Amino acid sequence: MKIKNNDKAPKVSLDYFYQWWFKVILCVTFIFLYAPILVLIIFSFNDSRRNITWRGFTFKYYEKAALNDGLIDAFINSLTIGIFNTLGSLILGILTALLLWRFRFPFKAVYEGIILLPVVMPEICIGVALLVFFNQIGWANNLPWPLSLSKITFAHILFSFPFVAIIIRARLATFNLEQEEAAFDLGASPGQVFTNVFLPHIRPALIVSGLIAFTLSLDDFVITFFTSGPDTITVPIKIYSMVRFSVTPEVNAASTILLLITLCAAGIALWVHRAKISRIGKL
Repeated sequence: MKIKNNDKAPKVSLDYFYQWWFKVILCVTFIFLYAPILVLIIFSFNDSRRNITWRGFTFKYYEKAALNDGLIDAFINSLTIGIFNTLGSLILGILTALLLWRFRFPFKAVYEGIILLPVVMPEICIGVALLVFFNQIGWANNLPWPLSLSKITFAHILFSFPFVAIIIRARLATFNLEQEEAAFDLGASPGQVFTNVFLPHIRPALIVSGLIAFTLSLDDFVITFFTSGPDTITVPIKIYSMVRFSVTPEVNAASTILLLITLCAAGIALWVHRAKISRIGKL
């Protein structure tokens, strides 16, 4: 039985990106999502105190933001918390990823679900729970800097390290155990195997997850709001307190600076990820 080819049958393209309706939906979505951010950046250069109408171009509100001692202290606090949160999240994330990837133990599925709770749970629930916890254990609030930031740092680590563990575990799924066995057969110690075989394999995941943890800590408001004190103000909390009085170009300038720091961290993570993919493709 011969099957006749129907040359007149319409050809349907599965590449929706080249369809006009898909381009329209994509453009409308991008405008809806990013137009407010673009307006914020533009009005940070507005020469108007009320910041309602455009009065001219100026950099003076960036100068005011740079000379605002409270805002500078908030930036220092946010960067300090972000750095310690990144280090703590990486350590816990690596240990958690190794535990879930390499070992079998009772109730492993339950443990995986508990680890993922901070990812799926609303931040306000985490913030309230941490507030109650720290009050119950009597956490001191009059500690010297930077120990005064430890409460926020621990809260951020609790929220950030599951993201690190997920990324690193996904990277470990591509690890060839024969490389480890070959290194041991050649006389390498466990430390040398970890440094020369294991660590280079997960290095891209470490960089990406570390930058994500830093970005999550830098931008967090809800958890920080419940765990911060009067002397531990971060940038999101400071911007919120400034917005309560009025949305001035100084607020927009501080928000733009925070946005640029976040975009730089995310850009570095994306660049490292793409560089690793292109390097693997050339092998």
